[in-house]
Amino acid sequence: MIFNSLTFLVFFAIVLALHNAPFSWRQKKINLLLASYIFYAAWNPPFVILLWISTVVDWWAAQSMVRAKSERTRRAWMITSVVVNLGMLGYFKYGGFLLQNFVELVGSLGIIYQPPKWDIVLPVGISFYTFATLSYTLDVYLRRSKPAGSFLNYALFVTFFPHLVAGPIMRPTELVPQFEQPRRATAHQIYFGLALVTLGLFQKVVLADGFLGPVVEKVYDAHKGVPLALDAWVATLAFSGQIFCDFAGYSTTAIGVAMCLGFAMPDNFRFPYAAIGFSDFWRRWHITLSSWLRDYLYIPLGGNRHGVARTYAALMGTMLLGGLWHGANWTFVVWGGLHGLYLSTERWLKTRFAGFEPGRFCLVMIGALTFVLINITWVFFRAHDFTGAATVLRSMAGLQVKPIGMIGALPMAYALAIVTGIVGTHWAMRDKTLEIAIERTPAWAVGTAWAAMAVAVVAEQGTGSAFIYFQF
Repeated sequence: MIFNSLTFLVFFAIVLALHNAPFSWRQKKINLLLASYIFYAAWNPPFVILLWISTVVDWWAAQSMVRAKSERTRRAWMITSVVVNLGMLGYFKYGGFLLQNFVELVGSLGIIYQPPKWDIVLPVGISFYTFATLSYTLDVYLRRSKPAGSFLNYALFVTFFPHLVAGPIMRPTELVPQFEQPRRATAHQIYFGLALVTLGLFQKVVLADGFLGPVVEKVYDAHKGVPLALDAWVATLAFSGQIFCDFAGYSTTAIGVAMCLGFAMPDNFRFPYAAIGFSDFWRRWHITLSSWLRDYLYIPLGGNRHGVARTYAALMGTMLLGGLWHGANWTFVVWGGLHGLYLSTERWLKTRFAGFEPGRFCLVMIGALTFVLINITWVFFRAHDFTGAATVLRSMAGLQVKPIGMIGALPMAYALAIVTGIVGTHWAMRDKTLEIAIERTPAWAVGTAWAAMAVAVVAEQGTGSAFIYFQF
């Protein structure tokens, strides 16, 4: 079940009605838990079993860590949780990838090995709920938080349908306390929540799927010929807009859905294309993932506490693994590696030129350079393989022989206008929040924009395509 479908609208209407019905708080939480299982089972019912395994193992591990009388026992339960969760993630997401690389490795040694066909379906959202549940047991092990007081509250945290399959990646300390006392959305929360849902669906259905996606496909999914430099750049810029509108659209919709039910979820995007530098970018893009990687990977690898070399190694290792988290393909590792290189270079420059205060024009130029270099990384994120990435990059550099035009003038104009609008909006809103912007905007303007987006969503007779991050 996806947000941009009629099925979900009916589902959400029923959930909202039940949540506002005169049931006990415990019954309402059970309703939400069952609804979340139905939401997830709509893709592939057997994979609910994986959710149950992850939920029960991590709940029991956390409880056992608290009762343990020795540090060795506590560590054993923590390792059990990590092995079970990463084991399932590794099998379903990386099993085929590892097998393929093993076959290529032994083939390079002259050994011909033909394994059975690996035909395993990737459970939707497994990367997201794995990170969420791991944060629970790791926080308990590190004594950052106490275990949830109720299995129902913890199970609902794991499966809560707005964030289940594509984030934001929630921490138990952010969501579990909200289940302890009865919560019901105010009229203002429902109003603002529905506005966020409309905005999120507009970003996904109209901008990402309706205008930008087809432009990207004409270049990145082309089977013949190589694109003109202009076409390659426009397609890459279009993808930068598409992936933002797709993923931020999901997060915005999820936050709005949760708000309509009376729950708060953290922002996952903060106008990232107005970033000045790459550390600023990662404070604005996929915020819940970057904070997770910082707390559970970068800092444990040494962070910035053990010398310069260790800091750069931890930074690069974190981004390489972050790239691999996005997909079982070496192109994603290169994408993460490029961001690691950018962050390391930025850190070195800040150390080398400590005390330098750039002026306004310089900051804008740094922001423009940041955006261009980020678009270079998007080539590896979107291309199916290195051959495809090389083709696009060579076209962008104007090095192709006999390139051809692949994007029509009108789609190209639409794509450039939309991307320009996105980047311009990000810069205009760089130091603001959406809530404050709406409060300062006249009601008639908000209402007009809301109605226009709603009409555009309804008018766009799409196929209800899945969100890009579902594959991760």
